Amino acid sequence: MLKAILDPKEYHCNPSSSYNAMNFCGQEMIRKQEKITIIVDDREVPSGVLSVIEEMDDVTAEVKRMPLGDYVIDGRLLVERKTIQDLATSIKDGRLFGRACRLADSPLRTAIVLEGTGRDLKASGMRREAIQGALITLTLYLGIPLLSSRDLHETVLLLLYAARQGRAVASGALPRKGRRYKGKRRVQAHILQGLPGVGPERSKRLLEQFGSVEAIVAAKESELAAVQGIGQGTARAIRWSVEEAQTLYGDDDSWDDPVL
Repeated sequence: MLKAILDPKEYHCNPSSSYNAMNFCGQEMIRKQEKITIIVDDREVPSGVLSVIEEMDDVTAEVKRMPLGDYVIDGRLLVERKTIQDLATSIKDGRLFGRACRLADSPLRTAIVLEGTGRDLKASGMRREAIQGALITLTLYLGIPLLSSRDLHETVLLLLYAARQGRAVASGALPRKGRRYKGKRRVQAHILQGLPGVGPERSKRLLEQFGSVEAIVAAKESELAAVQGIGQGTARAIRWSVEEAQTLYGDDDSWDDPVL
């Protein structure tokens, strides 16, 4: 098994894979929608991720049986969600890399969200070296980006961040090599668009209301929700992301043994 983990030649990826998620999603229709569109595989419904997604004001969720992956975001990004236990099981039964090769063959951008903590790794019974070997193959040799999430709520936020950044890249709003933002306000707007539910228009309204990123981060949920176009769901998500940052990198001992 370690040979298979460390040697990507054990798994032959076929560039002519027939899976075409572009057609599956109806990309042209998605481009015209203001809301983020997330297609959820029906087998993911019991995980609880769909319930969290449906609480977001600016997201439209659709449940389908997908031939590959767990989520398609805005017709641009195909995401596979794996808990630590899922990863350990798929390494043991040999399914991980065959499925990963199919992901790598997709015409969409792909990513794997690995959900769990060091405690989950210990509970899985897998050696850290085996997990790390698998992750090396997935990222370095198959070219699939890996995003780390502590729980399903953080997974949803990662999906939304990915959607927003994808739209920013497509529109040319993100800085590229050799290009710099002009003016402090544009920099502030770019920072705010990393928050869940905040796009160009909402970042503008928040800055008009509060005057600075610092004031927005310090604002109460009720104050954020009172801003036109924000709403209770987005305000709650913003507060969640700001407040969780302290526990994520602070004293939470569940991160004493990082998975990645």
